[in-house]
Amino acid sequence: MSDSHAVAVVGHEEGHSEHPAYQRHHFVSMEQQNETVSFGMWLFLLTEIMFFGGLFTAYLIYRNWYFPAFVAASHTLNLWEGTINTFVLISSSFTMAMGVWCAETKRSKGLIWSLIGTLILGAVFLGIKYDEYHEKYELHHIPGEIFHFNSQGFVHPSAEALKTGEKPLAPDMAAKTEVYFSLYFAMTGMHALHMVIGMVLLSGMLWKASHGGYMNGHIAFVENFGLYWHFVDIVWIFLFPLLYLISRHA
Repeated sequence: MSDSHAVAVVGHEEGHSEHPAYQRHHFVSMEQQNETVSFGMWLFLLTEIMFFGGLFTAYLIYRNWYFPAFVAASHTLNLWEGTINTFVLISSSFTMAMGVWCAETKRSKGLIWSLIGTLILGAVFLGIKYDEYHEKYELHHIPGEIFHFNSQGFVHPSAEALKTGEKPLAPDMAAKTEVYFSLYFAMTGMHALHMVIGMVLLSGMLWKASHGGYMNGHIAFVENFGLYWHFVDIVWIFLFPLLYLISRHA
């Protein structure tokens, strides 16, 4: 072993003994590690934006092609449940922001209660979304042969629907409502999947926080998860008006 190599090995071993246990060996300092993790998180969010951007673009194109079908299908969504879910998610963003602040200021109990609040609000959102999905299942509005998608309700609206201003669709246009519901379930389903993944990560953070975790100043995971949760909430802020609101006046 050469002298220079020996000095490098000794220097590495000395550095290893000095840095915190949560610092990875391949990073020179905690600052470098945090910057790298933060960069990776923003890169991940950028890919998510491109993914959801493709779904939003497809929705807008098909909405322009099959406007009457999209308007009629949009009217079947439960506006109140969508509105409540919007407030639930905004509230969960607030509790998550409080959790990050509590981690930064080393408030253990505040962090735990903030994570619990975020977890509960996330469960409420998914519960309401399940109720919406179940309603669509009963109405046969879920695309696919196994769900027996039925568009006849748009060709012959009920007397109650006609009173609200709903207009009968021609059979060929009524069939296009399946396109709307395909995009609806793809977009809200992917959003719900992100919520489920987030809640699993939240449960892990809650367990760690209840055992004294994140009180040593190493809160990169909490901060980056906060970015993830806010991103999921922002996606819903765009989904809600696009799916529930913009066709209500037509």
